[in-house]
Amino acid sequence: MALRRRFEQGSDDRVRVIIWRKSSHSAPSGGECVEVARLSFGAVGLRDSKNPTGPAFALPESAARDLLARIKAGEHDLA
Repeated sequence: MALRRRFEQGSDDRVRVIIWRKSSHSAPSGGECVEVARLSFGAVGLRDSKNPTGPAFALPESAARDLLARIKAGEHDLA
């Protein structure tokens, strides 16, 4: 897995490190990749690896697990 780090200012004025991980199954050319991070408030962050400074989603862990299971099952295939 490739790692990318980003520093964020927390609501309590402490700086937190967010470590984004890209799947080893991602194409080396950078195609359609999603990065995932465990967030400090018990959620999972998702973002587009081609736009690391762009928007990111934060989902509760249970919702992220459910989404991953649905993706693996092919429920969100575009083709």
